[in-house]
This record gives sequence, structure tokens and C-alpha cells, in this order.
Amino acid sequence: MTEIYIQDKKFDRNDTLTKGEYENCIFNNCNFADSDISEFKFIDCTFNGCNFSLAKLNKTAFRDVKFKDCKMLGLRFDTCHEFGLSVSFDGCQLNLSSFYKTKIKKTVFKNSQLEEVDFAEADLTSSVFDDCNLTQAIFDHTILEKTDFRTSFNYSIDPEINRIKKAKFSISGISGLLDKYDIDIER
Repeated sequence: MTEIYIQDKKFDRNDTLTKGEYENCIFNNCNFADSDISEFKFIDCTFNGCNFSLAKLNKTAFRDVKFKDCKMLGLRFDTCHEFGLSVSFDGCQLNLSSFYKTKIKKTVFKNSQLEEVDFAEADLTSSVFDDCNLTQAIFDHTILEKTDFRTSFNYSIDPEINRIKKAKFSISGISGLLDKYDIDIER
């Protein structure tokens, strides 16, 4: 079966997708919840207000893809096609998602909910977490060098098991680096 190729198209709400390659496409308010979009390829695409919750992403390619105001609960980005994986998130709900062992350098997470997200063993070098809630997010042997956390909150990062050289933190968020010591820090 030949794979389809679609370029420069706009998809709205109930449009159905066929497995293939989508380049420079815009998806508005589409519902992919609980769907299987495994092995789809999205290149230079933008998703606005879409619901991806619990979608299957096995070998899905996301290359230079922007997600804006999307609901993305429980997604396994660690099963995506790793070659060229490049995404950005603005105003998204990514709670309970996994980026385990992914290489996503320079990724921007902006105004997003990242509660209980698994970043264990991921490479987030030079990424930006701008105004993100990182409650119970997992950072375990994660590469966070030059990563910017200055405006994010509720993170707990152990500097002894994560690489944080030249990472940026605000003075108000410093307590998130000391959680393992169970000390009281007054503000």
C-alpha cells in the first residue's frame, strides 16, 4: 500500500486522517483522543486546540511541530520516531506523558501543565520551561545543561543525579533543588 503525501492543507474538527506524511499542514480543534496515529509523519505542522489524549504514537514522526493549546494527557513521546524529533508546546496539558530517554534539545515548553511527566534519562539541553507547572515531574539522570527553569514552578530536581551545568533557576525556585534534603526554607 502506498503512503499518501499531503502538503499545505488545513484540517478542522472532524476531518479524518489517513496514514501518511503531512507537511506544512495546520490542524485546528481536531480530536485524536484514543486514536492510533502510529507511523504518521508530521513535518513543519501546527496543531491548535487539538486533543491527543491517550493517542498511540508508535514510530510517529514529529519534525518541527508546534502544539498550541492542546490536550495531550498520557502521551508516550518515548515511542515516537526518534530521528529529527523536534516539538514545541504552548499552553498545552501534558500531564502524565513520557519523554523517557528522548533527545529533545532546545525544546520550548511554554505556559504548559507538565504534572507527573517522565523526563528520566532525556536530553533536554538548552530547553526552556517558561511558566510551566512541573509538579511531580520526574527528572532522573536527565541532561538539563543550559536549560531555563527561571519562570517555572513546583519542580524537584536532584543536582546529584541530573546534569544541570549552566542551567538557569530563579531564586524562588531554588528550593526545588534541595527537596531531597527535607529542609525548611523560609521566604
